[in-house]
This record gives sequence, structure tokens and C-alpha cells, in this order.
Amino acid sequence: MPAESNIRINGARLWDSLMEMARIGATPNGGVNRLTLTDLDDQSRALLAAWCRQAGCTVAVDRMGTMFARRAGAEESLPPVMLGSHLDTQPTGGKFDGALGVLAALEMVRTLNDLDIRTRHPIEIVNWTNEEGSRFAPAMTASGVFAGVLSLDGALAIKDVDGKTIGAELDRIGYAGPAPVGGRPVHAFFELHIEQGPILEEEGIDIGVVTGANGQKWYEITLTGVESHAGPTPMSRRKDALLGASRIVELVNRIGHAHDPAACATVGMVQVHPNSRNVIPGRVFLTVDLRHPDAARLASMDAALREGLAAIAPASGLEHELAMVADFPPQPFEPSCVEAVRQAAERLGITTRDITSGAGHDAVYMARVCPTAMIFTPCVDGISHNEAEDMKPAWAAAGADVLLHAALDKAEVVAVQA
Repeated sequence: MPAESNIRINGARLWDSLMEMARIGATPNGGVNRLTLTDLDDQSRALLAAWCRQAGCTVAVDRMGTMFARRAGAEESLPPVMLGSHLDTQPTGGKFDGALGVLAALEMVRTLNDLDIRTRHPIEIVNWTNEEGSRFAPAMTASGVFAGVLSLDGALAIKDVDGKTIGAELDRIGYAGPAPVGGRPVHAFFELHIEQGPILEEEGIDIGVVTGANGQKWYEITLTGVESHAGPTPMSRRKDALLGASRIVELVNRIGHAHDPAACATVGMVQVHPNSRNVIPGRVFLTVDLRHPDAARLASMDAALREGLAAIAPASGLEHELAMVADFPPQPFEPSCVEAVRQAAERLGITTRDITSGAGHDAVYMARVCPTAMIFTPCVDGISHNEAEDMKPAWAAAGADVLLHAALDKAEVVAVQA
């Protein structure tokens, strides 16, 4: 009978699963394009469901399309320990963002099956719908509904750029499930994820013990000027929406630097109308993403954006609209779950450091529902949301091993068979 502290996941099997999943939506440059609720997302869900059923799990789907694969516990009436992340990607995403957390949870279940280990609490593998927020904004939509922060009807009505709604696309691919969203107890939630930053690799650290996540504010800005001919229109008469947008891009960059070292400020999307080479742009849509781990500093960044926009638009002869589409306060993770991660790594002889998540994750919403923590692994050069995103198999295995032991701490081993 193996000692519980010596249990390890099957690293080769985990890596093979990651590579097989990455073939769904594979891009020519080695990444993955698997947007939420597309046919490719449907294929990834089907593969996950098949693997989970092969591992003896029952698979349920809620009305937001989130998948829950349950491994029975010795006491089925107890709330589950949930583990997971997401399978949707950015348009030029990588193989590991999200998928690592889902497939490491599956590998944990497979390992427990291999060793005939029973847990007191049930274990649920979770694949959240629309974590990325690339096709449908805001991000972490399904976990937000699960946590009661977003309304179900409102989430189902969210549209992509083509006017298709989450609800209609769930129906189309057959994942508008019957289960209610949330409203049930969860004993603990753990999410394994690549760091999406350079710190762990640069410092030669195996695991980031995530103590909390940055606050975030997402905005959509529309600037409206006047379309006119690029030749006859004098410079002094122009109301160029793109010129105003460029000044906002500079403003956002200044705001980020003014709130260093922990701040991040980004303009990630710009849509220019009519986007013709000899027409002065009459309308520009752009997005702004502000982040900081301190609520007061994040509020200062918000104020600076609003003040700057109010000055830039009229000075450029433009009308403007500003809408906040997401607002996530800084979120600390639950101390006992954080400590379970730290102790798991220590027992396994794996190096750690405490770290704050600069990105949003489903764990941020789950932390409002139940005790929650995250585990970070290094990624090569800190690159993510990019086809070049990469990691070493040993990093994936170490992260999954820590996930296994931290989760077992909460799920409670009741039997280890010879």
C-alpha cells in the first residue's frame, strides 16, 4: 500500500491528454483557437466528457453550459471538493491556459482510481463556460452566475460581435443543460493554472502559492467624430475619432506607469469605422483593462481614466460614451486552502513562493462561494494568450501533484487499498 505522501499523478498521461486536447482548434503556429461555444469548443467538451465517464464520473451540465464530472465520495451527502478551470481559449491562445487545470483535475481522478483511493467528500472536475471573455464579454461569465454575482438571464443574453447570444449558442451546440446554476454548497475549490507571467521561471521556483487576485475594471469606450474625405478636409476642421483614440491609448499607458509597480493598464481592442484608407475615421470603439491588487489604487486609476477621457474627447471635437462592463474587486483566497497548497508542496519537496494573480480566473468568483485557492506553474518566458505559450512536462506534473495533495487534504482520504 503506497504511503499517502508518496502518491504522484501520472505525468506522461497528463501530458498526453494536454497534447490531445490541444489538437482541437490547433493553429499553424502551434497554438489553439477554441473560442467559447463554437463547434471546436463543442468538440473539446465531448472529449472531456468521454474521458470523465471512462474514469467513472457522472457528468452534469448546468444552464450556463458548465460541466461538472463527479467522482463519488464515501459520504455522498457531503459537499464536493471542486477542481478545474476552462477549455475555451483566446483567438491566438496556447495549449495550457485553462486546459491544464481541467485536465490535471481529470488526472487526479485517474490517479485515485489507479490506487483505489476513496475520499470522504465527492470530487468534481469543473469546466467553466466562457472564462476568457474573448467572444462574449465579460470574462468568467459562468462562474460569475454560479457565485450569484451575474444574473442567469443577463448572462444568457450576452451577444458576440455578430449578435449571437450565449443562450442561443448553448442551444446550438447542445450544452444548455438542465441543472440549476449554483445554489449548492461546495466544500472547497482549487484551480491549477499557468502563471501567465515570468516570475516563477525567472526565479527557478516550481510552484506559485496564490494568495489572492488583482482587482480589475473593464471598460468599453466609443468615440464619435465626423467621417470626411482624407484629401479635401483641412487639418483644423477634422474631428478624427482615431486621433482621439490614440490619445486615450497614451492616457491608459500613463495611468499604468503612474501606479507602478503592481498596476497593469491595457487597451486591448480597437475597432475603427469606416476603416478606409482615404476616410477620416468617424467612430472608434476601444476597450480598456485596468488592474491592481489594492482597491484604493484601482479606484485612483479609474478616476484618472474618467478625468482624462472627459478632457480628451471635447478637445478632439468628439462625443464619447464610457461603459464599465466588468468590475472585480481584489480577491484574497481562503487561508486554510492556501496553506493546504503550501503544505502539499512542502511534503512533496517542491519549491514555492507566494504570488498574486495578475489575471482574472474562475477562482476569483468561487472565492465568494466557498474556501478557494489557486496553484501556479511556470510558463516559458511568462508568455500566455499567445500561440507561443509553452511549459515543460515536469512543471505540469509538479502542479498536478500539488493539486492532488491539496485537494486530498480537503476531500479527506478514507481508504487506500493495496
